[in-house]
Amino acid sequence: MKYDFTTILQRQDAIAAEHIPLPNVTVREGFSRIPMWVADMSFAVPPSIQEAVIRRTEHPTFGYFAPSEDYYSAILSWQRERNGAEGLTREHLGYANGVLGGVISAMNVLCSRGDNVLLHSPTYIGFTEVLENNGYNMVHSPLRRDERGVWRMDLADMERRIAEKKIHTAILSSPHNPTGRVWERWELEEAMALFEKYDVWVISDEIWSDLLLDGHKHTPTQSVSSYARQHTAAFYAPSKTFNLAGLVGSYSIIYDRWLRERVAKEASLSGFNSMNVLSMHALVGAYSPEGAAWLAELREVLSENVRWACGYIEARFKGVETSRPQGTYMLFLDCAGWLEDHGKSLDELLRAGAEAGVLWQDGRDFEGPTHIRLNLALPKSRLEEAFERLDRFVFNG
Repeated sequence: MKYDFTTILQRQDAIAAEHIPLPNVTVREGFSRIPMWVADMSFAVPPSIQEAVIRRTEHPTFGYFAPSEDYYSAILSWQRERNGAEGLTREHLGYANGVLGGVISAMNVLCSRGDNVLLHSPTYIGFTEVLENNGYNMVHSPLRRDERGVWRMDLADMERRIAEKKIHTAILSSPHNPTGRVWERWELEEAMALFEKYDVWVISDEIWSDLLLDGHKHTPTQSVSSYARQHTAAFYAPSKTFNLAGLVGSYSIIYDRWLRERVAKEASLSGFNSMNVLSMHALVGAYSPEGAAWLAELREVLSENVRWACGYIEARFKGVETSRPQGTYMLFLDCAGWLEDHGKSLDELLRAGAEAGVLWQDGRDFEGPTHIRLNLALPKSRLEEAFERLDRFVFNG
């Protein structure tokens, strides 16, 4: 490979490595910390990003600025070439400091405090936190695993909840976090037909849309029907794809003028929803030919990590089930069988892993009662070391 996905980096200022995501747990002496929880990667960014940021820092002023034509052109080209976004223009784009901030700006336009909002469960913890903080009531429609273990929407359940709870706004995660499901076009078409039937607006978090595994293809929610195009606020960012969360910055695609203008107004109310100049240059460096080449190699690395990890779990971790993700770099482990067989609680299992230096995440925060979320975006050697520790000291210790 041209790019380096094997070097073990010393993570600087990174909560992934410095913070243990479990209360009152200490890593045992002799074990290094392997960060496998918060959704960022232990890989260096593409050189084009560093070069773009360094070039900008060589100029000695950092005053007020306006987004550049290069910034808009990079987004339009990226969306057109990768997602087939036809008819997308600069006027359809908006800015948010983060996808979750954009989600709440759209929610505040479409809903009143206390309104019911439809989400799928398992549910991204970020949705839970911002919706609760802003006074909205979450209504969860569980995803179901089919006979092949693939997570599917339950349209009958969704319709029942929409009708009974008088729901007029739904949040989609596409690809889905934490299951890693990449929705097929026909699934989104059926979901949007249901939403149209009940006049439901859609907020679609598509931040994972570039991180596709084993040849899977992302279908933008807005592309599946005329209703979807005009009744969906979609949110994207380079932060997951290129490990840029610390620079802050995301963008929206909203085709409906009324919704776009109202979301922009809502986002402006704090006075702090402004782009960082280095974030702008980082996006241009990311959405470049070199960024695309780096991403192609990254997908290969992540696909191999997922294949290896799922194979190891199937062979060695009896009582642990997972559905192989089609996108993202997260596994969502269901440990119900193992817990029952060993008479252990999920808290005890989580603690055992963390004490061995494997920093993983409590799946109950994602509506998974016996689940653990595990980040596989790290060099293969570290992944192997983490699984060997889980094997020797946790699942088969």
